[in-house]
Amino acid sequence: MSQTILVVEDEEMNRDMITQRLELRGYRVVGAVDGLEGFAMARAQAPDLILLDVNLPEIDGWEVARRLKAEAVTRHIPVVALTAHAMASDRDKALEAGCDGYETKPVDFPRLLSTMEALLLRGTNP
Repeated sequence: MSQTILVVEDEEMNRDMITQRLELRGYRVVGAVDGLEGFAMARAQAPDLILLDVNLPEIDGWEVARRLKAEAVTRHIPVVALTAHAMASDRDKALEAGCDGYETKPVDFPRLLSTMEALLLRGTNP
């Protein structure tokens, strides 16, 4: 059974590109276009990992991460922040919000895959 990745990204081109590349590697991908939808989908579908844009409509990625980590049913799901913000303080902000990883845009796909694989492996071997 393939692992499910929830991609929460409001930019359709970015969401499609990430989805296609992950599906080619055998992941099952579901998508959300804003923070509220992403939070609801995480609760309903319990994905294996969440790729979370931080600049989202409705509620931003920082708030989504905080809510996910505050809920018993979602706190175990690894969250990787995806952001165009590349300053050290932004990385700190992502980690403080509860994100388990942080990747900048444009996405370095091999590095993202490496981060994802490490987090997914950690999730299966606590």
